[in-house]
Amino acid sequence: MPTHSFSHQEMATLGEALHIAEEVTSEYYKFSSAQWRRHPYDVKTRAAWGGLSSCHPVFAVLNRGVWADEIVWPRAKARDYYFILLEDEKILSAIARDEKLGLLPLMLYVFTHELIHIVRFSNFVQRFDVTEEIREEEEKRVHRITYDVLRKIPMKSLGYVLDSYEDHRVCKWGPRSLVN
Repeated sequence: MPTHSFSHQEMATLGEALHIAEEVTSEYYKFSSAQWRRHPYDVKTRAAWGGLSSCHPVFAVLNRGVWADEIVWPRAKARDYYFILLEDEKILSAIARDEKLGLLPLMLYVFTHELIHIVRFSNFVQRFDVTEEIREEEEKRVHRITYDVLRKIPMKSLGYVLDSYEDHRVCKWGPRSLVN
């Protein structure tokens, strides 16, 4: 079964969404863009992270200390390095199913959500390795913060994305759910 990955134009849109997400997250937490160096992370598309797979019905998975360019990243200088692993096919499939859903607003939400996790983990507000119950509560908290960060951003279709995540976990668009 062929997999779908982002086109060059879609990759440019991802870059724009990530840039905006960094800005709004920085504004919310009141730190400069230079402070992102204290919260190191990288973004990889499904195509780039090869054999790893996610069984979760999500658009992105946040990992810490995983394989990168065939090298295991240990905790350098007692700081964690995070990876936002994008599920290309799930993202593109959701957009194809729902004409109201745009790549830019969806990815702005996804990136902002993951960056908030990174800030919270890096600042020891929340531990990365926790029980499933605590993880669920943290997800609810981060979804609420993501909403607060993005609700005043004037972007077409962003309100639709925010409304879709109102119930916080599995986002459903159109007549079918995210994962069949």
